[in-house]
Amino acid sequence: MTSVVGKSVRIDQLFAGGPTRSFEFFPPKSSDELVTLSSTLHDLEALSPSFVSVTYRGGRESRQRTFDLVTDIQRDGHLVTMAHLICVGHRRAEMREILENYQSAGVANVMALGGDIPEEPDLVASDFTHAIDLVELALEIGNFSIGVAAHPLGHPRSVDLASDRRHLAAKLELAHFAVTQFFFELRDWTNLVGELDELGVTKPVLPGIMPVTTLSGVARMAHMGAAVPPSLIERLENAQYAGGASAVRAEGVAAAIELCQQLLDAGAPGLHFYTLNRSTATREIHEALYGSDGVRRP
Repeated sequence: MTSVVGKSVRIDQLFAGGPTRSFEFFPPKSSDELVTLSSTLHDLEALSPSFVSVTYRGGRESRQRTFDLVTDIQRDGHLVTMAHLICVGHRRAEMREILENYQSAGVANVMALGGDIPEEPDLVASDFTHAIDLVELALEIGNFSIGVAAHPLGHPRSVDLASDRRHLAAKLELAHFAVTQFFFELRDWTNLVGELDELGVTKPVLPGIMPVTTLSGVARMAHMGAAVPPSLIERLENAQYAGGASAVRAEGVAAAIELCQQLLDAGAPGLHFYTLNRSTATREIHEALYGSDGVRRP
């Protein structure tokens, strides 16, 4: 395995320095997507994020694309990286090899996820049932800083919200921090953190941020388990009536800025931006929050 030199910094050690700022990307599948991502990385690297993460959808090709992108960023040496991993469809020996390869490359952070259940599960062998199984293996193998997923409105497959919170609390007993699915109201995050606190868990829960920039995006986000509140839909519809698509986009970004400000005021340990490999909206939000010098605006 080729040695990779880069920033081998644990994310859980960054929180002591104040709220973090992080960006999430997905591996490109084509040369055009690679060009777009390269431009986005160049733009967002200038904002000095605390770390960046790279998603993984499962399958050998996706696994290699994720590894290549993570190690390319790691090798560049300017950014702290976090690699996403999923337990669905993996044998224990295979996952051990993946983790050991990341460890050898100097990647200090992994995001342990359950992953989507395949349509034909009998065709995909797996030694893991839940994300917590992957957390345990990562702790066994190396000195990783481990993140897990949190769903403010509850995981779509959860029986109820109480069982969802107990499951998340169990993961956070072992993992070091959580990153939430995107959401749109402050109370979604404060309720989640408060419920975890009642279960004795106080580890950092990073809110996930994704602005709604089109009305068609409302339905897509609801399908992903993040219902857009009626008040925000009304704002977007009013913007559409007043100024069309550009006004909708501006209103969606403005709403995201407001939410970020509320979260930071409420003590959020950082902000995690789902970029979709695009930089414009993220840069606009970042500029409103931090200006050009990276110092938070009141």
